Amino acid sequence: MAHPAPSEGDASTPADAELHPKPARVRDWARLTALTLAIVVVLELLGLPASILLGAMVAAIIIALRFGQIAMPRLPYMTAQALIGCMIAHALSLSVMLEVADDWPIFVFGVVSVLAASLFLGWSLARMKTLPGTTAIWGSSPGAAQVMTLMSEEFGADIRLVAFMQYTRVIIVAGLAAVVARIWADLGDASTGASTWFALPDPAGLAGTLGLVAATIIVHRIVRLPSISFMFPMVAGAALLEAGWLTLELPPLLLAAAYVAIGWTIGLRFDATVLRHAARATPRILIAIVILVGLCGALSAILVVMTGIDPLTAYLAMSPGGADTIAIITASAPANINVPFVMAMQMARFLAIMLTGPFTAQLVSRWMNR
Repeated sequence: MAHPAPSEGDASTPADAELHPKPARVRDWARLTALTLAIVVVLELLGLPASILLGAMVAAIIIALRFGQIAMPRLPYMTAQALIGCMIAHALSLSVMLEVADDWPIFVFGVVSVLAASLFLGWSLARMKTLPGTTAIWGSSPGAAQVMTLMSEEFGADIRLVAFMQYTRVIIVAGLAAVVARIWADLGDASTGASTWFALPDPAGLAGTLGLVAATIIVHRIVRLPSISFMFPMVAGAALLEAGWLTLELPPLLLAAAYVAIGWTIGLRFDATVLRHAARATPRILIAIVILVGLCGALSAILVVMTGIDPLTAYLAMSPGGADTIAIITASAPANINVPFVMAMQMARFLAIMLTGPFTAQLVSRWMNR
């Protein structure tokens, strides 16, 4: 398949995506760690959901621009993806499947409507030549942000521009989630105190979780699909939990480390070239994101009328932030959130994108080449 060539002045092609990053020194990691901590503290004080993930990503972009790109080891990123998969598996249960089976018309409406809106906006960005065709489609896909970013490179997209668009939407969605949560719910019970952060985990559960992570890494090396690191622990973990053969233990500090690894991996891929192109494309990208978020907000209002669920649950279920990011946001949301409904809707849409995304990207690429 011919890859769509970026227009003159655009960011480099996916083959140059890594731009030969240099090995990181201890001083580089110290700078990155200190800046990440500072930004995360600020975002936490602002009450922004997913502040650890977003703070790590912003800090990594700053370090990459200021001191040159450094290489993030592959193993920590794969481990982080596996831990996020375990976290979603913990939220999935038989009740989620029953939720989909009992209310399948609602889920069909939710999945198809959001996918149609995102596809139209991606097609519009490609048609206006704001972004190359496949980059626009993958950047607009409302799936798991890091999985969509990784998969995009296989289909001729610029992984950095996809990441820019995906995580710009993450920031907007996360900020709006905080606003919506403050309007409709009391966040006072959602905070994580020091006793929770440093509570001793169940040894057996933690061993089982780490064993599933290790199995995921082995499977990834055999299968060699970017989505496996996320999908395998999610599906296998949910099945083992339902069978009673596994207990997943995810201490807050371990999840925080996973968020940091994901944020650093994405942020360290950025450079001045891609940000210059992103800056030129930002106004149209922001308009597209705002339209998509607005459409999803309107769809969530329809969902409230159709089902009678609370507005925050509907907003998170229809939110285009991605299954992994919404899982992180939902984890810090109030206890009255219908987590099975939110995750069922997000995962149904994620699976639909996994099945239709490659075909759609190839279709748009052929159309753009003509």
